[in-house]
Amino acid sequence: MNLEQKNLLKVWIAATLWMGLIALESTKYFGALQTSRILFPIFHFLFGITWEQFRPWHFIIRKTGHFVGYFMLSLSQFRAWKATLRLPQATAWTARWAGIAFLVSVVVASLDEWHQTYLPNRTGSVRDVVLDSTGVLAAQIMIFLYWRRKAHELKAEELVLRS
Repeated sequence: MNLEQKNLLKVWIAATLWMGLIALESTKYFGALQTSRILFPIFHFLFGITWEQFRPWHFIIRKTGHFVGYFMLSLSQFRAWKATLRLPQATAWTARWAGIAFLVSVVVASLDEWHQTYLPNRTGSVRDVVLDSTGVLAAQIMIFLYWRRKAHELKAEELVLRS
């Protein structure tokens, strides 16, 4: 296996493992009741908070998990599609890689919430899909801005070298 094939395998393993983690978190074992049983004692021990004080923090932690989880999925999807769909004229960023990564990540978010509607202790929510999609979009914007900045730095470096 050559270096390019190893890299391709590596990025797809990462993307697949992240989707697997999302699928695991979508099970009945990661509902709000289950996560509060783990997190509340930790918060109570560390900060001495009551259950009523903990409830808004639990909500914020869970929703932040949605955003961060799908942000990371979007990054891993971009890397995987960039490695898979090699475009000779593009080396850093294309709308094609970003678009596919966005679409795949939003479909995963939608399927995740749809799956949760079938579980007795979980609820699927369109609001969660919107939140997840916001994380996906934020990742793609960050990737775009990162590569745009790198391109400007390279151009500036070339100008300095030519002078």
